[in-house]
Formats: sequence, structure tokens, C-alpha cells
Amino acid sequence: MDRLMDIVNFVYAYCTDFVINIANILGFSYYEINTFIFVFLYPILVVGLTCLFVIQILRLRYWKKETQPLK
Repeated sequence: MDRLMDIVNFVYAYCTDFVINIANILGFSYYEINTFIFVFLYPILVVGLTCLFVIQILRLRYWKKETQPLK
């Protein structure tokens, strides 16, 4: 369990440091970059991937229906 906590702490520190560095490079604050990521980018990514998933399911069903052998 301690090993898992070490990994979680490392990932958290790495992600926080990454966001701080991006904020410094772009001239924004940590909170502005965090808001941009979690209020704008993440929801767009979730909705976009959900739409892509639904489109792929519909394509697969269409493809299966079109390629069925004749009886």
C-alpha cells in the first residue's frame, strides 16, 4: 500500500509541476491553466470521445448488416 501511495504522490507532483511550468511559459496563473483544462478541455474531450464511440458503434452495426452472407 505504501508503494501505491508513493506512485500516487509522484504522479500528483509531476502533474502539478507540469501545469505550473505551462502556466509560467504561457504567462498565466496556475489557477487559470487549471480552469482551462478542467472546465474547457476535459469536457470537450469527454463529449468528443463519447460522440466518436457512438459513431463507431453505428458504423460497425451498418458494416455488419451490409456484409452478412445471403441465405
